[in-house]
Amino acid sequence: MRIIVHVDMDAFYAAVEERYNPGLRGLPVAVGADPKEGNGRGVVTTANYLARKFGIHSALPISRAWRFAEAARQRGEAATVFIRPNFPLYREVSARIMQIFEGSADAFEEASIDEAYLDVSAHGNFQAAAEHMTKLKTEIREREGLGCSVGIGPNKLIAKIASGHQKPDGLTIVLPEKVQEFLNPLPIRVIPGIGPKSEAFLHERNMRTIMDLREIPEADLIDWFGQWGQRLFEKARGVDDSAVSNEWTRKSLGEQETFEEDTRSSSVVTDRLYGMAERVLAKLREKEFAGFRTVTVTVRFFDFQTNNRSHSIKNGIRLDNDGEALRFLKQEALTLLQPFFDARENPRGKAIRLIGLRLEKLF
Repeated sequence: MRIIVHVDMDAFYAAVEERYNPGLRGLPVAVGADPKEGNGRGVVTTANYLARKFGIHSALPISRAWRFAEAARQRGEAATVFIRPNFPLYREVSARIMQIFEGSADAFEEASIDEAYLDVSAHGNFQAAAEHMTKLKTEIREREGLGCSVGIGPNKLIAKIASGHQKPDGLTIVLPEKVQEFLNPLPIRVIPGIGPKSEAFLHERNMRTIMDLREIPEADLIDWFGQWGQRLFEKARGVDDSAVSNEWTRKSLGEQETFEEDTRSSSVVTDRLYGMAERVLAKLREKEFAGFRTVTVTVRFFDFQTNNRSHSIKNGIRLDNDGEALRFLKQEALTLLQPFFDARENPRGKAIRLIGLRLEKLF
């Protein structure tokens, strides 16, 4: 019997800020870009549960978050505290928590800075696994002052969906014989991989719950979504054979930046892109990769239209010590960027809000 756990730290960044600044406790907190009194750029990274009651959530434009916070304050609610991220602190806390998880499972997989999968099949049954995870939740609370939500199921898919079922500080068990009963009433959006566009597409076809999705023939899903449609057919039935393992290889590495003001200046955008190229190559060396095969540039216009353009090099580009890789990367990135300043990709001359650079197919 497989017994798989998914642990999701509750509002992790905001919770860490509250842990190290007790004055924030009991206040709505949003971690992200500087809101600049409603004129800020960028997005919310995360928000605590008090701020979420105002409609503030991760990936929300920071200007909208400020407006929601101000509306709440004018209603008599507490003022939201906006905080810039402290990623070194978050990584430090995460490392300690992941060490606790790794030493408490048959197999361990760090899914992100605030999520992990644990294989605890050796406990023999779901009740024993739940008791084990209750103790771990208490240990993390006592040692780090942070809460987490836990999902326990027969595979990674069910465990992940279950961990979001009772937040914050929840623990949800889904027994193998209860998988379909658990999934049936849930909205299709809870399935990992279904984003806003896929959700809208399925809603147009009167599919809103996982039960609705399960009635669609596999051939139709493949016709709509390609090979991912086959995986979606399996997910709607709670099927997931993937192993819990930390044996993985990073497939890409990059960064992006939102401009303080939308810009049409090719020199400004190019300068930022070149800076990204230098930093991304430095990260690649730091993580001991030998090179890359694909360069991707992302451009987001003022109206949030977002475009990605990529170019792959058959034999790849190896890192070196004489700067040739950097010169090549800058040239490739510039070639991908230039059409966004003329009629090829930007016939209306729209201003640019965000630029991104990513290296893929690393080796």
